[in-house]
Amino acid sequence: MTMADRQGLAQDTGVAAAAAPAALPRHIAIIMDGNGRWATQRGLPRVEGHRRGVEALRRTLKAARDIGIEIVTVYSFSSENWSRPPAEVSALMGLLKRFIRNDLAELHEANVRVRIAGDRTALDPDIRALLVEAEALTARNLGQTLIVAFNYGSRQEIAAAARALAEEVARGERTPESITPEAIEARLNTAGIPDPDLVIRTSGEMRLSNFLMWQAAYAELVFQPVLWPDYGREALEEALAEYGRRERRYGGLAAGR
Repeated sequence: MTMADRQGLAQDTGVAAAAAPAALPRHIAIIMDGNGRWATQRGLPRVEGHRRGVEALRRTLKAARDIGIEIVTVYSFSSENWSRPPAEVSALMGLLKRFIRNDLAELHEANVRVRIAGDRTALDPDIRALLVEAEALTARNLGQTLIVAFNYGSRQEIAAAARALAEEVARGERTPESITPEAIEARLNTAGIPDPDLVIRTSGEMRLSNFLMWQAAYAELVFQPVLWPDYGREALEEALAEYGRRERRYGGLAAGR
């Protein structure tokens, strides 16, 4: 999608009223937080909050496609989430399976390419098979890219990249001096994907929680009080409007300073 196309989409969908179309981010990453609190506030089991969170994900992905966001990365399950109660973990795995089975065809029809970021080695075979299926079915799609961070941890990802490079040095395939930021980036789960321009976290918490710490080095961060099950187009447009008011400097000076 060209910049002109993205500007036109932003104008058509109303985002231009709050943010300059040229400032529309190419890649947004979302920490979908607040499912448990949403359920607790309503006297519902936590799993119901997660189920409503899946509905919010569907709404938000569609809104992002309509607006013209090229890449969306969502933090669906962290490597630390295994420490949650077994019943909750089991429910989350079930929701993941249902999301892929029920939504994959729709995503494929919408020309969405699905990629998975995270460690798959210890996952159950049926989960691994679903992840492979999602990537294989949509591999040739050229529309929006959806990156699902599943069993993902940024520290673990960076450590794995460093380990791979160290092994290459030990085998005599490279020198220590050849280890550059670009060499590390090429071994991250997101290799070949532009860094996120905007990271959104819901529920009012203000931290990255081991999410895309390398990739988000120069991302704009927007923290919103809305709990994830209540998220949708309006909240996304508010985040995009805030992004449009920012001046991205990448370590340089602001204009005129």
